[in-house]
Parts: sequence; C-alpha cells; structure tokens
Amino acid sequence: SFGIDVAEEAPAAAAAATISAPSPAPAPAPPVNLSKVTLEKKGQSVSLEKRSATFGEIVINLNWSRGRRGFFGGGAIDLDLGCLVELSDGQKGVVQALGRAFGNYHGPPFIELDGDDRTGDVSQGETLRINGAEWRSIRRVAVFANIYDGAPNWQQTDGVVTVTMPDQPPIEVRMTEGRDDKRLCGVILLENEGGRLKATRIVDYYRDQSELDRAQGWGLRWVAGSKD
Repeated sequence: SFGIDVAEEAPAAAAAATISAPSPAPAPAPPVNLSKVTLEKKGQSVSLEKRSATFGEIVINLNWSRGRRGFFGGGAIDLDLGCLVELSDGQKGVVQALGRAFGNYHGPPFIELDGDDRTGDVSQGETLRINGAEWRSIRRVAVFANIYDGAPNWQQTDGVVTVTMPDQPPIEVRMTEGRDDKRLCGVILLENEGGRLKATRIVDYYRDQSELDRAQGWGLRWVAGSKD
C-alpha cells in the first residue's frame, strides 16, 4: 500500500489412504461489496483500499435538478464542478471551468474536468476524472460545486456528487444543507492516507473559492477570472 503428532502407529492401508486424500479446496475470496456509501453527516468519512495495483479511473460526477428553468431569475441553471488539488510534492492548484483551468489527466495534476455544462441539459452533468494510477502523486482533493450565474438557491438544485471507481462502492454526497446566501459549496474531501483513499463529507457553503481555500488550508493566491 498483504507437525502433527501421532499417538500410535496407524495401519499401512489407512496411512496410504490419508496420504492420497485430496486437500480441501481453498475458501473462496470474500465478494466485493459494491453497495453505495452515502455520506450524510458533516465530517462522516469512508476509507477505501486498493484492490489491485491502482484505483483505476476515479470519476467524480455532479448532477442536479433539470426542468426547473426560471428559478434563478429566469435563466437556466449553471452549476459548475471543480476542485482544489494538492500533490504529494507540495504543488497546489485548482481545476475548474473558470479561467479554463481544465487540468490534465496524464500529467500533473492528474485530474481533468471533462466539460462545462452551462444549461443543465447534459444528462450526465459534469465530471472530474482522477488518474488513479497516479494516486501516489496526489495528497488531497477538495471537490466543490459553484453556482456561476443567478441568485443562489441550493435547495432547489437538488445537487448530488457521486465518486465511482472500479471494484469499489460508489460514494454519494447530497448537498442538502442549502444556504441561499453563498454561491459555492465545498462538497467532499479526498485524501491519500498511506495509499488508501479517504473520502470525507464537507458540505459547507462559501462566498467563493478563496473562502473554501482558507477553510481547508490550501494557501493559493486568487484573482478574478472568467469562463470565456
């Protein structure tokens, strides 16, 4: 990141039969429990062990309610997915559509944002992909969702973040504690603990990425940015 003592001599035929008897079959490996893990309380966590050489592709998906156009002052929902990332060598940064910082799957930070769904019409929502073959290179990842346009109204978004990877139970976090005066929700913290993946529910609301940064102790320098 794992002599038999014989009290008396047995008859030759019995001894021969014992020697030729087949060994008992090995016990089957315990099945992988792929039941969904839902982190419902702040600070609740789960720790996952690698079942092979790597975690494989770690997929973080953000999905939210569709068909409620107009509750953000007449516009479509624009809920963005992003993350703060710290590598094991101390490098720190952000992956998000804002500033077109989409990341890199095959090189540092080994995290990539697949796209930017500005309408909420893409059925699969927005997705971050982490290169699990490089999990050793990643120290921690703080996943967040951000309302880019319109007045904050978190309860009506019914937002949910799901973390999936091969041979592991999916991890689900719902953004249930709605705060309508904050535009950004810190959702889940993923940490590398001795090669394990520890996932901890955050679900705290912040004015912007810089407040999340301070709360999680990242220490980045922030400037205003745009998605265009």
